[in-house]
Amino acid sequence: MMYRFGRNSKKNKQPKDQTSIYSGGNGSHLSLRRSHSPVKSISSNATRSQQLYQQQQQQQQQQSNNTTNNNNTTDHKPLFLSEPFVRTALVKGSFKTIVQLPKYVDQNEWISLNIFEIYNNLNQFYGIIAEYIKPELYPTMNAGPRTDYLWVDQNNKTIQLPANQYIEYVLNWISLKLNDQTLFPTKTGVPFPVNFIKIIKNILRQMFRIFAHIYYNHFDKILNLSLEAHWNSFFAHFISFAKEFDLIENNDLDPLIPLIELLQQQGKII
Repeated sequence: MMYRFGRNSKKNKQPKDQTSIYSGGNGSHLSLRRSHSPVKSISSNATRSQQLYQQQQQQQQQQSNNTTNNNNTTDHKPLFLSEPFVRTALVKGSFKTIVQLPKYVDQNEWISLNIFEIYNNLNQFYGIIAEYIKPELYPTMNAGPRTDYLWVDQNNKTIQLPANQYIEYVLNWISLKLNDQTLFPTKTGVPFPVNFIKIIKNILRQMFRIFAHIYYNHFDKILNLSLEAHWNSFFAHFISFAKEFDLIENNDLDPLIPLIELLQQQGKII
């Protein structure tokens, strides 16, 4: 007998005293666009994250000034790969035990439940920084200087979009998938589609692109809000889940391979 999870908006509603491990301490859940501004939190004086960030910037500037002009480009380590941020997490140990398939639970049901949870948490994190991802500042959906992601429109043509528009397209696209009963059935006896895993892989590929963009372009905002432990743990959880069920291709992980390898060395990802 397989246990079947309910996943519609009514059945999947959390109790008032239950919060996500990655949500705010007050248990609030953020919408696609945050209704209030975190500017006061970001502008508070002399926070630990701001001081460390300033130190890192000064070190990078000093390295840049000491680099000889030999027509070669010097790559600086991204902020999210720097100490101590790369080791900051909510919990110690591996996320493998969290993502493993429980006994007597259907695998597709378990994957489906995890996708719902990952989507909700990713949507919340985006809501925190959405107002800072302005088209004029981020005209492309990039993950570092060597990676630009293109959107495939309804005519199957690849187009370049500003990062905020790309992310909102992705989140809306995933939401439509999750609410499609033919793809994510919630009624007992209704089977998952034969191409379910292919659908999940496409969803995780797009989710990863949002992780990559935020790490490369908005990790300073994550730091200034003191959310680096939550964000790093969330990413380690995401990768552990994807690897456990072989749901993402290695070449799709390229922009964040250095981070993933460091998390593996730390034992967070196995």
